[in-house]
Amino acid sequence: MPYEELLHRIAPCGLDCGKCIAFADGPVRKAAQELISLLGDNFHTYAERFAAHTPVFAEYAAFRSLLDHLAQGECRGCRSGSCLFQACRVQHCVREHEVDYCFQCDAFPCATTELPPRLENLWRKNNTLMKTIGVEEFARRIKDRPRYP
Repeated sequence: MPYEELLHRIAPCGLDCGKCIAFADGPVRKAAQELISLLGDNFHTYAERFAAHTPVFAEYAAFRSLLDHLAQGECRGCRSGSCLFQACRVQHCVREHEVDYCFQCDAFPCATTELPPRLENLWRKNNTLMKTIGVEEFARRIKDRPRYP
């Protein structure tokens, strides 16, 4: 994958924006759209009938609402300024320091991320690994990893 595409998919913190539930070009959005298409506009009537024999179908309306939401993914990644985690300072900091990833900054690791402890640990781990093996190899290693482990 070319470096420019990696910049689009791999956030400065090392999270894979490409797999995020809100990512416009991501597989979650595409899968949700495909499932909506496969089920069709009238599946709710079938779900009502199926619920008599399989009670889980009584929850179809809530499922469809979530599915519709996932199909609307509009985020272009934090580099475009649309990160779901609004408190994150990383996207602004890399611009200020004119780097693509935190590990490329002389101040890494710093204390300016404003991330909660779990995400800060992940940020540090991801960037340390990218510094060691490079962004391209990092992307290859996380390619098949779930976005939300």
